[in-house]
Amino acid sequence: MSGSYETIRVEVQGGGLTVVTLNRPDVANAMNTQMGHDLLAFFEGINAAPLAHRCIVLTGAGDKAFCAGGDLKERQGMSDETWQAQHLLFERAIRAFIACPVPVLGAINGAAYAGGCELALCCDFIYAAETARFALTEVSLGIMPGAGGTQNLPRAVGERRAKEIILTGRPFSAVDAYEWGMVNRLCAPGTVLQETLETARRIADNAPISVRQAKHAIHYGLQMDLASGMMLEIEAYNRMVPTEDRREGIASFNEKRKPVFKGR
Repeated sequence: MSGSYETIRVEVQGGGLTVVTLNRPDVANAMNTQMGHDLLAFFEGINAAPLAHRCIVLTGAGDKAFCAGGDLKERQGMSDETWQAQHLLFERAIRAFIACPVPVLGAINGAAYAGGCELALCCDFIYAAETARFALTEVSLGIMPGAGGTQNLPRAVGERRAKEIILTGRPFSAVDAYEWGMVNRLCAPGTVLQETLETARRIADNAPISVRQAKHAIHYGLQMDLASGMMLEIEAYNRMVPTEDRREGIASFNEKRKPVFKGR
């Protein structure tokens, strides 16, 4: 699995925990066509076999950039048809990312601009280095966010703040992102991956069916009215009752030991 991709590095940590690193540090981990193929293949693989995974951490190679967005050198001189074909690939990768039933945590180690910021926003939540910076700069290039930015950012920071960020293209700091609710935790330089992994390990140690069902209920419930969301929650809850993990969880509590969940 770790050797199957050209532009991302996949490292299996054990216990269902996987680290995915955007791995083009010479160009600030910018997204080229091959990275689109690699991300699509990775997330489609996870979505087809989620039982083998419990938590994923997404980060960038190096200490300066998480992802600088689309590779503009590759896009120089592209025909309209080629540009749209590439963007369709990116759209498919983003949809597969958002549809991932396994929690994905962002360890934002540096600049996350344009499409890089959009990748970060696709994560279930974000830890960021205090030195990280964010921006959605697309309108300064004659385009607009097209990888979920106009949808995920307002859901994270509110409509009015999102309009200011997107329409100005102005960069903002990790501190700003934390204060606005986009980032969950600020980390000292050099510690963001370790802190994210600690949280990811805690998630991976929990009952995996429960984690996936809870993520599903939160994500889709927020797109419904309250009554429909409550019904979705109960449907997700009832999935737990006949599982071995539910019985193991109750038994371990009463026996005063750590549970051993098997995803069954």
